[in-house]
Amino acid sequence: MKTVLYSIPVRDAHESPGHDHAPGACASEAPELKPPLDVKLPEAAPVAETAAVPTGERKPGNRQRRRRLLLLFATFLALAAASWWLWANLFAGDIESTENAYTNVELAQVTPLVSAPVKRVRVVESQRVAAGDVLVELDDADLRLAVSQAEAALGKARRRVWQLEANDASLEGQEQVRAAEEATARADLARAQADLDKALLDEDRAQKLSIHGWAPTQRLDDAHTSVRQARAAVAQAQARIAVSQAAQQAAAGARRANQALLEDATVETNPEVAAARAQLDQALLDLDRAIIRAPVDGIVDQRRIAVGQRVQAGAPIMVVVPLQDMHVDANFKEVQLARVRPGQPVRLTSDLYGSDVVFRGRVGGFAGGTGAAFAAIPAQNATGNWIKVVQRLPVRIELDPAELRAHPLRVGLSMHATIDLSEPH
Repeated sequence: MKTVLYSIPVRDAHESPGHDHAPGACASEAPELKPPLDVKLPEAAPVAETAAVPTGERKPGNRQRRRRLLLLFATFLALAAASWWLWANLFAGDIESTENAYTNVELAQVTPLVSAPVKRVRVVESQRVAAGDVLVELDDADLRLAVSQAEAALGKARRRVWQLEANDASLEGQEQVRAAEEATARADLARAQADLDKALLDEDRAQKLSIHGWAPTQRLDDAHTSVRQARAAVAQAQARIAVSQAAQQAAAGARRANQALLEDATVETNPEVAAARAQLDQALLDLDRAIIRAPVDGIVDQRRIAVGQRVQAGAPIMVVVPLQDMHVDANFKEVQLARVRPGQPVRLTSDLYGSDVVFRGRVGGFAGGTGAAFAAIPAQNATGNWIKVVQRLPVRIELDPAELRAHPLRVGLSMHATIDLSEPH
């Protein structure tokens, strides 16, 4: 340790300790000091070399650091702008994308086709069912009675046809009888005509004999009477022929009418029997419809039925959502659709699975009009305060069934759709 000598001034003994001199006092008036005493004091520690630099000396370094940061930030912005320009001109020009896309499907409405009380409901909402699975059982007591009535009507129709066949044979016999009667009447007419001819000859002879006085007047009168009787018999025979002909025509007409009900048909193919059988088939079909089955594979939703409720034919009671037939309705702006064509590939992601799951689809077609045109209350543009709004047109995108089986979707989920315009369709 080094020893340093310091000189300490010593006041004069005659100087008062508390006396102070004015700052402006001349040197001649300064008090006389004694020679300093040599005192050894320990050496002070050396001043650190890293002592704080005055503030004025730090400013140039800060400005340089800020300049470098600004230069880096500007370089980053330039690279980002260049990257965006390259993407927009080299890649984005061949795609069209939108987030205004949602899953959709043609729902299968389940409606009873007969009116009956509900006996049992076998499904609940969100339950998965296969096509043909029993959903609801209706009370079929009335339907079974309808089947019995239809069976009785069918039996009655068969017997009616059998009766028509028997009537045909009877009418055929009547027609033959009428033909025989006509033949008999014609024979009677021939006999009456012969009698009339003979009576006319006898009358002629009696007249000749009577003129010469060779025959009595009585004989001439008898001859006249015989002629009149013969003529009456001829007229009667002719009338019987007309009656028999009319009867024969009536029998023939009745037979033809009866045959019209039997023509070109057997008992089972007869229209009456066919109509009765159709009623029986309808009754059996209604009985079978008392068991309501799932029309397609899917998920049960919107169940509106309970045990004991009487359902009406055609009233919806639930829906089945066929997840395997899901598609996406992407609402693209009208300015995006100039190059979009059916069949182009589409890349889709859903908010449900995130960007890790990608669905591959195809453009299926375009809607017939914009959403605004088909709205419940369409926009009225024929007004003075008109503002142009870019319209959106729904585009149907078909999904891959295999991907839907691996990652099922539900109706109404949000999707992000990107159409690749570079690939030929």
